[in-house]
Amino acid sequence: MEIVKVLLRQLLQTPATNKFPAKYAPKSTIQFLDKVKKGKLRLIPPIPVPPKFRGKILYDREKCTGCQLCLKVCPTKAIEFIPEEKKVKIFVARCCFCAQCNDICPTNALSMTDEFLLSSYDKYADELVVTK
Repeated sequence: MEIVKVLLRQLLQTPATNKFPAKYAPKSTIQFLDKVKKGKLRLIPPIPVPPKFRGKILYDREKCTGCQLCLKVCPTKAIEFIPEEKKVKIFVARCCFCAQCNDICPTNALSMTDEFLLSSYDKYADELVVTK
């Protein structure tokens, strides 16, 4: 019977967390918001990220030689090679941020940024697929 009381009490309480997108952020965090392209809001981290932080992957197409070593070492198969263009496509939604692709790349065409707020309702959204 005790569990029923706890369950009913929790059902009637307001949620303890906020919805993720920045548009739902509480007014107390407005100072950490920044407008980016297309009128979207982006959360600025209140503290700097540590050195060697493994955030969203960055791909420099000019440095890439098309050796495909990153494909072979990627444990989640988040990297796909496009032979016609001799470039890679990285699906950030599949990435486990292990940075093995960065370590093996002979030309340093891959690197990790400090961007960590990568949630999206669409796993194939433009911001979650890196090809440039």
